[in-house]
Amino acid sequence: MEEGSKSKKTVFVGGISDDTDETALYESFSTFGDIIEVQLPPPATTHHHYQNASTNKAKHRGFAFVTFGSSADAQDAIDNMDMNELKGRVLKVNLARPMKGTLQPGGNRAVWESEEWLKEHVKPLAQSGGKFTHAL
Repeated sequence: MEEGSKSKKTVFVGGISDDTDETALYESFSTFGDIIEVQLPPPATTHHHYQNASTNKAKHRGFAFVTFGSSADAQDAIDNMDMNELKGRVLKVNLARPMKGTLQPGGNRAVWESEEWLKEHVKPLAQSGGKFTHAL
């Protein structure tokens, strides 16, 4: 399957509640056609130990991706589920778009980690107008 055709079959489902799981999404969206996959991205890992216990119990990020067998089924799901309620939350449902970060060769790296960026934007201290003193 081509990546372009998969994106037209995958819908983004935003605003889902914490207690919503893959099964609930499958049951809600399967009425619109054959579902190939349901993805609930896990929460981003953090290194903070001072977070309260309820934050650490999050099962997902509050959104999901549902991939249908056909783009027509995906469109039916969008038309029928967008702004509808699931488990007390109003859903935002639209076609999933590819992540912008995957198109960039550096990924999620800081721009100054690139040699090209450094060569173009960084000047030696003497040329930048900054003060440099030797401390011995």
